[in-house]
Amino acid sequence: MHTPLHVHGLSHRYPGATRRALDDVDLSVRPGECLALLGPNGAGKTTLIRAATGLLVPDGGTVTVAGGDPRHADVRARLGVMLQATAFPSHLTVRELVVGAALRAGRTTADADRMLADLGIDDLAGRRTRTLSGGQQRRLQLARALVTDPDLLVLDEPTEGLDLASRRATWEHLAARRERGTAILLTTHLVAEAGTVADRVAVLSAGRIVADATPTVLTDQLPDRTIHVHTTVATASLAALPGVLTIDRAPADDPDPARRDRTSIVTRRPEDVLRQLLVLDPAAHGLRVVGASLEDAVATLGGAGDARGPRPTSTTHHDRKDAA
Repeated sequence: MHTPLHVHGLSHRYPGATRRALDDVDLSVRPGECLALLGPNGAGKTTLIRAATGLLVPDGGTVTVAGGDPRHADVRARLGVMLQATAFPSHLTVRELVVGAALRAGRTTADADRMLADLGIDDLAGRRTRTLSGGQQRRLQLARALVTDPDLLVLDEPTEGLDLASRRATWEHLAARRERGTAILLTTHLVAEAGTVADRVAVLSAGRIVADATPTVLTDQLPDRTIHVHTTVATASLAALPGVLTIDRAPADDPDPARRDRTSIVTRRPEDVLRQLLVLDPAAHGLRVVGASLEDAVATLGGAGDARGPRPTSTTHHDRKDAA
């Protein structure tokens, strides 16, 4: 079986640009695997997706989808694409668009009708696209991407505009597809959601892959821990404790008693901070210690601007009186 997506040495520089949008990128997605491609704006994610879907001819390196060139029609038929910005002909119906996608890939109208039913949008079949809500348009895009029964599914912000129930249904459907061998390349700003559905996360920064691992491995690389606690100890006293990196707290006069004096302390020495905090305030309560989130890991590993590696963790103290 061919690898659904294999990228080797991929490089590209746009005319007039001072640096490469992609710089010697290696990446692969195995059958049934979901890879989340994350990173800051301008990292090169869109360029990589354009190359993977045959919309861009890179300056260097190779891209293969199911063993072939994604610019060729027979290979594109094995590729399902759901881009964030897609304009539909306003005079066509939902069914006409899904049937058209099916027929171009050598499928049948029956396949299209089954797809509409599977995604729960068969009641929209006769609707013109100009009458659809944003969430309905996203589900139409997914139907067109899946009706080809692709080896590789490229999803760009797939759940944008969907309510919680629709998001859950979407990922349940995609999980069933993955069990049948469909691979997924995902890009999204919903980093927490990506962490729950992706097998691996590749972090792209300034055109290079700076990390490629499971979500758990990425978060475990960050030693920071966050202590959540209700305490009346002054911010200056908390900042003086050993190992404290940042402090966020709700105001003491917050009208909501549940939030009053709620404080979050980021530290690499949670045990030392807790011991001394309880000496300063024996009545401190609501203690909870959590590790770094995937969003923290992506922000740190992604760096900033021209950085070619992780950005140093901030050691600035903050006293946010307007914290929620």
